[in-house]
Amino acid sequence: MAKEPKNVTSFTAYPAPDFVLPSSVGGETSSAALKGSWFVLFFYPTDNTPTCTQEACDFSAALPEFEKLGVKLFGISKDSLKDHEKFIQKYGLRMPLLSDVDTSTINAFGSWTEKKLYGRAYMGTDRSTFIVDARGYVRQVWHKVKVKGHIQDVLESLRHLLKT
Repeated sequence: MAKEPKNVTSFTAYPAPDFVLPSSVGGETSSAALKGSWFVLFFYPTDNTPTCTQEACDFSAALPEFEKLGVKLFGISKDSLKDHEKFIQKYGLRMPLLSDVDTSTINAFGSWTEKKLYGRAYMGTDRSTFIVDARGYVRQVWHKVKVKGHIQDVLESLRHLLKT
């Protein structure tokens, strides 16, 4: 059995929430259509902000590594498809972005959470990443993601999970 990477903790897989969301590449992307494939969902607060842009650009740059592993990659935020299209064009992003305007999928994955800014509480998207296996089970989760080094952690976990 392969040695666990340092960022993987003991984790019990659970069924991923069902979703159907409009996609920046046209049509809709659904959990049902993704069954049979491993995929990664990264949830981020909003397009065109510094940290979200860095995260999306980092995932986009690593897309060939995900593809080599046979893993599909999707970004999800509450932005509209129109905003996603502008964001993709501005930064040359190569993976589909899914629009969750009503935050139902963000909420279903537990990524819609209370945040604080200058002492004021508000609801917003937790920067989080989920690895989902071909059976539709969540196999790894990161919440409150720090962008630096995160993509390598995700790839390391995927390599480990795909070997076991």
